[in-house]
Amino acid sequence: MGVKIPEGVSVEAKNGVLTVKGPHGTLERAFNARMVDLRVENGEVSATLKGRLSRKKQSATKTVEAHLKNMLEGTVKKFEKKMQLVYSHFPVTVEVKGKDIFIKNFLGEKTPRKAKVVGDAKVEVKGPDITISGADVESVGQTAANIRKATRITKRDERVFQDGIYYA
Repeated sequence: MGVKIPEGVSVEAKNGVLTVKGPHGTLERAFNARMVDLRVENGEVSATLKGRLSRKKQSATKTVEAHLKNMLEGTVKKFEKKMQLVYSHFPVTVEVKGKDIFIKNFLGEKTPRKAKVVGDAKVEVKGPDITISGADVESVGQTAANIRKATRITKRDERVFQDGIYYA
């Protein structure tokens, strides 16, 4: 079973490393070459099992196919997550500097909270709206999770202190 390659995308498979080039970037990923054999034939990318059939190898094949679909989709159209800044006690500002995101004046704290941008994800801040976009679904999702985790409130009543950055 294979995954069809969309127009404008080139795919290369060598020694378990799959490279996908498209209009929105290049993604590269290494897979376990002992379990799964990757082939590019007739406009399709296929992942086949090596050796005898087992549940572990079959699940690995389906996982590889899911990663293939995400890589192809990400290079054709970017993945995007939207988040929203919510505060009621202190005015919060968010700044992006390189690979770091600084959340300043969160709950009146003097030191800014910090979150990391993973991979090639792009973070845009426009007022209370934060948009994270990129070709790699994992780096976009992990960056959003890092921002959410940075504004997690502990040791306070969650019903009263509902400040934070949430998924929109």
